[in-house]
Amino acid sequence: MEERTPTIVRANSIVAQEDTRAGAGDSVPSPEPEAFAITGETISATGTLTELRDRFPGAEVLDFSDSTIIPGLNDAHIHLAMTAGDALHLDLSHEAVGDVPTLLDTIAAEVGATSAGVWVKGSRYDDEKTGIVLRDELDRIAPDTPVLVNHVAGHWGVVNSAGLRFLGIEESSPDPGGGRYDRYSDGRLNGKLIERALMNVLMPATARGDRFIPGDTVEDLQLGAARTIAKWNAAGLTSICDALISPQDIGILSAVRADDALSLRIGMLLSIDHYDKAAELGVGSGFGDDRLKLIGVKAFLDGAIGGRTCLLSEPFTDPNYQGVQTSSTEELRANVERVHADGNRIGVHANGDAAIRLVLDAFEDVAARIPRPGLRHRIEHCSLIDDDILERMTRLGVIAVPFAGYPGYHGGALNSWYGEERMERMFAHRAFLDTGVTVAGSSDYPCGPYQPLFGLQSLVTRTGVDDGVTVGASQKVTAAEALSIFTLGSAEASGEESYKGRLAPGYLADFTVLGDNPLTIDPHGIADIDVRATYVGGDEVYAG
Repeated sequence: MEERTPTIVRANSIVAQEDTRAGAGDSVPSPEPEAFAITGETISATGTLTELRDRFPGAEVLDFSDSTIIPGLNDAHIHLAMTAGDALHLDLSHEAVGDVPTLLDTIAAEVGATSAGVWVKGSRYDDEKTGIVLRDELDRIAPDTPVLVNHVAGHWGVVNSAGLRFLGIEESSPDPGGGRYDRYSDGRLNGKLIERALMNVLMPATARGDRFIPGDTVEDLQLGAARTIAKWNAAGLTSICDALISPQDIGILSAVRADDALSLRIGMLLSIDHYDKAAELGVGSGFGDDRLKLIGVKAFLDGAIGGRTCLLSEPFTDPNYQGVQTSSTEELRANVERVHADGNRIGVHANGDAAIRLVLDAFEDVAARIPRPGLRHRIEHCSLIDDDILERMTRLGVIAVPFAGYPGYHGGALNSWYGEERMERMFAHRAFLDTGVTVAGSSDYPCGPYQPLFGLQSLVTRTGVDDGVTVGASQKVTAAEALSIFTLGSAEASGEESYKGRLAPGYLADFTVLGDNPLTIDPHGIADIDVRATYVGGDEVYAG
């Protein structure tokens, strides 16, 4: 067989992480090679430019001059399938609309351009930054057209009266299990569908019931997915884990791949609601290849941080409210046992400390009764911890996948919702690193900004970009540790640490080319670093 001639890549600075342990960016200094060689989709050698030219005399040299090259950035919990649909509808983020009048004008314009009876949908609405919008406000601009305004946290949304009628939700309708139909002070429905009340009618991966908000066509979703992937490549992402997918979503991503538009490596967490069918087919963790792979199963236990619905052991700053448990403890235990017994990884969504303890109870139970050496489960978000939680996670080898960008995005609002003392134990990347818990980098987009460099800056500064308020300063990490979290930590969270996250021989040639070095500049400028190019498997997928 003819041996392929490598390509040599060089830059003024290469952060290879060749000898760095996951999450230990500063504790084990990593030597920086001057260049590396790529053969096929993998790195075949590192060293000085002279050494590699002597070793591979016919190799082309790809010279990025004054740039910095880092291992490809990897978001361990993001939502591609969900975003593919959102990309087809209204962007109601604070950045896009700014205030309530503009938000309502945006919706009204879409209502005017939409056929009768067709849903108008918008996402990423932030009540804290933009202002309050409920049923009555939507009714004034859309008395007959059903409208959904989905909150940025993804755990509640607001519909108008036409939407309530379409869904068969009446003033006398009982709350669904694990959710709530919110009401005005006079007892009327205010259009807010919280937790399962929204999930049951909106998300194909979690829907339960017989009435749903109509989805988009498969062809449109494929287009939305391809557009989203290109945008994420431009932000420096080379790998992601789509943390909630359905069989339809797998088909859509497979079609994107068939069209040669899958320029990200994608791991997937299959919704527990579809697990029976997958198990029947013998499909489990690791099914697929290094471009599109099932890495586990996703279950839910509580609500959201930004939506203020997570399950807490002590109340929010509102003394009468401790959040929502969206699935029963019995259902949680049954799901964990089923997936674990089959030898598959499960990632359980648990934000609040009360929810995390219930998840750890279930993990401890199955580990004792049904040993599966080497099988490591995940806690998605794992937002509020204490010393007991850390000790139990360390002992069990549980992987934490907390929000990276929330301190930067929400800033001081987090203090107002949870209190300053509690914020010192939230998104506890420092504590996870110090106790040896594997911690991955996550945006949870569309719930937080998708740009991984924003996530790195937030991890290092813990400071809101809008208000300048620092939250939970004791949980700051160094820039090198933040980079390790978004590369090596994320690779370990999907079981891919042996070939992803380093620029070293035998590892995938996935890398991001930056206009500055995130390890050496003022950390408050990391989010503004220019992404000059992104490579996946040695192929350029973005050029700035």
